[in-house]
Amino acid sequence: MNTLRWLIPVALALGSALAAAQGHGPGGHGGPRHGPGPGFAFDARYHHDHYYPAPGYVSRGLPSGAVFVSGRYWYHGGVWYRPYGPSYRVIVPPVGVVIPVLPSAYVTLRIGGLPYYYANGVYYTTAVSEPGYVVVAPPPNAQTVQPAVVSATPPRPDPIIYPRNGQSTTQTEADRQECNRWATTQPSAMNDASVFNRAVEACMDGRGYIMR
Repeated sequence: MNTLRWLIPVALALGSALAAAQGHGPGGHGGPRHGPGPGFAFDARYHHDHYYPAPGYVSRGLPSGAVFVSGRYWYHGGVWYRPYGPSYRVIVPPVGVVIPVLPSAYVTLRIGGLPYYYANGVYYTTAVSEPGYVVVAPPPNAQTVQPAVVSATPPRPDPIIYPRNGQSTTQTEADRQECNRWATTQPSAMNDASVFNRAVEACMDGRGYIMR
């Protein structure tokens, strides 16, 4: 009987802890219950509902397909990186930086009669000085605006690169970066992600790779 009295409170405590961890009991909340891991944040603004590595997160390498922009930043899927020793740190991009294409998932807003695009805490609008989209400060009253259209297109999976001529990992990465830079110079690539991706694939094919 004494053993039973001791086991009941323990079982109840374990049950409460499990419920809290799943978001269904004390300590739970209405937010997302299953994230990709420590260092990631959930962006629910405008029902965007995507996970991103939080500013300050340090990655040992760049994701496949990252684009080099403005001479010192890397950009991929709405996440911005800057070299941090041998690694890369996630940052908040400065206003004025231009990217060739919008993230695969974004929210379209109409504020003051102008179109804006939102993803991962950053607002973009069509660049005027050059093709692409420029990072802008949050427009006035942005928090009260309802999204006009939510992009339902799922992010394109990162392609797998197969060297045809036995290229090393270092050479493959160097060629990929060069092809990313070259693709941004092609007509319409700065405004159309599919054009940009096709240009990268054509460049990599010419350098002896298969992308799938």
